Amino acid sequence: MKIEFWGQEFKVNLAIGIPGAFLIAIMSSMFGFGGGPFMVPLMAVGLRLPIYVIVGSSLLAIFFNTLMGTFRHYGFGNFDLIFFLIMFPAAILGGYIGPKIAKRLDPITVKRVACAGLLILALQLLGVF
Repeated sequence: MKIEFWGQEFKVNLAIGIPGAFLIAIMSSMFGFGGGPFMVPLMAVGLRLPIYVIVGSSLLAIFFNTLMGTFRHYGFGNFDLIFFLIMFPAAILGGYIGPKIAKRLDPITVKRVACAGLLILALQLLGVF
C-alpha cells in the first residue's frame, strides 16, 4: 500500500501492519492497557514510516476512542468541562504543529525523544516513580 503525505510517498507492508495491529489490539484489550505505546514502534520499525507521520496517525487513531470515552464519562457525570475546553484545542493545535516540527528535526533525535518518553511511561506504569 502506498501513502502520500506532504508530497512524499511511503510504502506500507500490510502483511506486517494488519496482523501486528490485530495482536496489539487483542493484548491491550485482554490486559487493559492502551495500544499506542506498542503501535508507534510497530509503525516506526515494522512499517518504516517516519515519526512525523506516526504522530498524526496515532492522534487520529486515539481520537475516536477518546471521543467515546468522553461521552461515557459525561453520561456518568464524571466530566470536567473546563479541562476539556483547554485540552481539546491544545490537542488539535499540537496535532497540526507537532508533525511540522518533527519533520524539520533529525529523525534519530525524534526517535530518541519518543523512546525516552516510552521508557518514562513504562517506569511509571511499573511504579518505579
